[in-house]
Amino acid sequence: MDVIDLARWQFGITTVVHYFFVPFTISMAFLVAIMQTKWMRSGDERWLKLTKFFGKLLLVNLAVGVVTGLVQEFQFGLNWSDFSRFVGDIFGAPLAMEALLAFYLESVFVGVWIFGWGRIPPKIHLATIWVTACATLLSAYFILAANSFMQNPVGYEINEEAGRAELTDIWAVLTNKVALITFPHTIMAALMVGGAVVAAVAMWHLVKGRRDPSLAEPGATSDAGPFRNALRIGAVAVLLGGVGTAITGDIQGKIMTEVQPMKMAAAEALYETEEPAPFSLFTVGTLDGSEALYSIEIPQLLSFLSTGSFDGEVQGINDIQEEYEELYGPGDYSPNIPVTYWTFRFMVGAGGLAAAIAAWLLWSTRRGRVPTSRWALRVTAVLPVLPLAANTFGWIFTEMGRQPWLVFGLMPTASGITPGSTAGSVLATLSVFTVLYAGLTWLWIWLLVKHARPGLPDVSAEARWGRRSGDDGVAHGGDDGADGDGDGGRAGVDGQPDEEDRPLTFAY
Repeated sequence: MDVIDLARWQFGITTVVHYFFVPFTISMAFLVAIMQTKWMRSGDERWLKLTKFFGKLLLVNLAVGVVTGLVQEFQFGLNWSDFSRFVGDIFGAPLAMEALLAFYLESVFVGVWIFGWGRIPPKIHLATIWVTACATLLSAYFILAANSFMQNPVGYEINEEAGRAELTDIWAVLTNKVALITFPHTIMAALMVGGAVVAAVAMWHLVKGRRDPSLAEPGATSDAGPFRNALRIGAVAVLLGGVGTAITGDIQGKIMTEVQPMKMAAAEALYETEEPAPFSLFTVGTLDGSEALYSIEIPQLLSFLSTGSFDGEVQGINDIQEEYEELYGPGDYSPNIPVTYWTFRFMVGAGGLAAAIAAWLLWSTRRGRVPTSRWALRVTAVLPVLPLAANTFGWIFTEMGRQPWLVFGLMPTASGITPGSTAGSVLATLSVFTVLYAGLTWLWIWLLVKHARPGLPDVSAEARWGRRSGDDGVAHGGDDGADGDGDGGRAGVDGQPDEEDRPLTFAY
């Protein structure tokens, strides 16, 4: 492989691995916030236990995810300095907003949430996790706005003397039609990841509790109620995320056809323009994807996905290639057809299967039922892998389908490489980063399993703190035995009696 291929492999490996953590963080932050809100509204300690339990998984993911994200900053300088120079004026604004606003809010408020248990009023503490969750959305939006400029450049002018794109309209960049639809599509897909993890962990504990007599009375577990609630919340998140992803994906496909028709044609390996155009569910073809040997097709579906009409015309790769040669000069303007064709189908297939499993989980847990068979556990154990794979394949399709452009219509990929880079230097950093990311991925999985394996935590101190605060509308101190220890509400947040019978204050 030459230096360009190695640099692309390096960027692809590190970006895909880093993206494992992004949808997990976005979705889990909201699910934990919902669990804590339900505790605040109901006073039911089961929700507090779930908040603390899944909050640990959120924090593990945040910690390792930040480390993997740091490497992304180095790659641009190492391998893609000409690309950085070309788009730096455009990318600077949204990425600065992401760092100074979104990431700052996320890091500060998650810290307050971690260390604020028992130290700040519960409603303010609840607000911190919601701010953290919303900050993850802001962060995602600003980054997607920058990425969308690569798919559909807007709000810029070319400085011929400097040889770079310069920002003329930040509002156009932030309201890029690609960003406006990619954002909800990405968030819905992210929701599926967190929901799948919650459902799978809950199912594991339910089955373990039913099969281990030392953990519970026959036919029940002490944590069965909370984990059944978690299972259903996770399944609802996966199902809603799946429906949302399908709806937004349909809109995204039509916008993609408008701004990047070659990508849509490559998604179907459609070489000749057709009206109407079928969509193939499965195809066996030549290695370069230029000819189909066997295919299972749904008539007119690609026309609907591309244009909104079952009779719409979809341009083929050959016709688009001719247009691009007239616009940009001689060259091959089609991406890797087998990669785009199959990643598109793996994305849809994995996401659809995850949604189907989630629907089955909701059906099997209706009216208090709890599926506890080994078969149910095995099916649910696969669940987290499916939306994570769908997210990964979706990003591979998005970025590979843009090739041979770094910035569509403005900068070919070959023009963005760092001058003077050699295959040896890129191979060296590729090897180091691959080993580093493999180790971080193993550490991430090990930490998640370590913290997910134990049962629900003891939350007596936090529960007492919530009751004593006087601002959550639940039981308060002063009601004898309200917190289960018969102290008449005199125990402080550390379990020791207060100096006097007075409402708990937070002067720390």
